[in-house]
Amino acid sequence: MPLIYSFVSRGTTILAEYTSYSGNFSVVALECLQKMNTSESKFTIACDFHTFNFLTHEDFTYLVVADEAYGRQIPFSFLERVRDEFVERYKEKGLRASAHSLDRSFGPRLKSHMEYCVAHPEEITKVAAIQKKVAEVKDVMVENIEKVLERGEKIEVLVDKTDELRSQAEQFQKKGRLLRTKMWWQNMRMKLAIVFCVFLLAVVIFLLVCFSAGNNCTKKK
Repeated sequence: MPLIYSFVSRGTTILAEYTSYSGNFSVVALECLQKMNTSESKFTIACDFHTFNFLTHEDFTYLVVADEAYGRQIPFSFLERVRDEFVERYKEKGLRASAHSLDRSFGPRLKSHMEYCVAHPEEITKVAAIQKKVAEVKDVMVENIEKVLERGEKIEVLVDKTDELRSQAEQFQKKGRLLRTKMWWQNMRMKLAIVFCVFLLAVVIFLLVCFSAGNNCTKKK
């Protein structure tokens, strides 16, 4: 049987275990559990042509020992099935249970999941492949959502800058109108001054011509 030994633990306290084989698998697995210091949720330790596959989730650790040639996909699919059922039906008990107190109730479930995974490797492999695909799609969606949110922040900044530029443009147009009005009045005053100067010069010339050398333009001949 490729899946040899399995347990569920809370910390280093084994709550339930199952195996149909003899050997020191439980001793080695417990030693690995006690020395475990990784933060990864999934990891594998290879020892004597066997793999010790661990899955940690919330307060519990799930283990299965498998033949090394069996790979990792089916052992971890088994652990995920065990985790889902344990969390759904035994989580509350598991938080308070003592060592091996769930052997009678959950031990048979470990056996059942082992037998099912071994008897249906192709189905388990396909399900695992689909779950992997779903996880990849989920990661892509999360990444796209983050990009959209980041783009949204950039759009907000752009809108703020656009509003600021619009406000500056309106102020510039207002100042431009005032400046044009001011320049028009200055130009008009300049034209009026020139007209007045021309008129005054014409009057002066007229008077000089009329009254110079004893001439009087106003007298009748």
